[in-house]
Amino acid sequence: MASNTEIPIHVNDHNNVDYFQRAQWLRAAVLGANDGLVSVTSLMMGVGSVKEDIKPMLLAGFAGLFAGACSMAIGEFVSVNTQRDIEMAQMKREKAMKIGGENNCNEEAEGEQLPNPVQAAFASALAFSVGAVLPLLAAAFIREHRLRLGVVVTVATSALVAFGAVGARVGRTPVVKSSFRVLVGGWVAMAITFGLTRLIGSIGLRM
Repeated sequence: MASNTEIPIHVNDHNNVDYFQRAQWLRAAVLGANDGLVSVTSLMMGVGSVKEDIKPMLLAGFAGLFAGACSMAIGEFVSVNTQRDIEMAQMKREKAMKIGGENNCNEEAEGEQLPNPVQAAFASALAFSVGAVLPLLAAAFIREHRLRLGVVVTVATSALVAFGAVGARVGRTPVVKSSFRVLVGGWVAMAITFGLTRLIGSIGLRM
């Protein structure tokens, strides 16, 4: 009777783990895109505060995109490899305590579900790049300086609200509250970068 109750519980737990992992992946993708958006927009706003030419602003944005995507990919690769090593070690400890072919089959199935470091690194870099490319596209074809800054802020604001809403849906939290929090955080980052860079430029450290 005990064996009959163990099997369905295991199946239910397996389904819950799969759903939880999918939700975590989607949430991580949204956060990565938000990070790319805020980082590159802030960087471009900072450069735009001291240089009116479009080229330095775009170059800074592309540099931020490449550096950020690489940093996210490497960080995720190392992190997931560490997580994988921990899970493998745990599986080996459990294997040493178990006896029987059925347990070994279960462990092989669990082994196939371990996170893939390369996949995680690629997904993280892609998510960052999706967010980072938005302000670049917004600024690419606008030559007038003030208008360019305004369009970049407008596009970033819209994207922040959208990312906040998607993140709220995934995390099942209040949409308005989550979107407002993400929006304010992005605005603060952009304002601080713009203000401090402009201050540094005004005291003689111009590009």
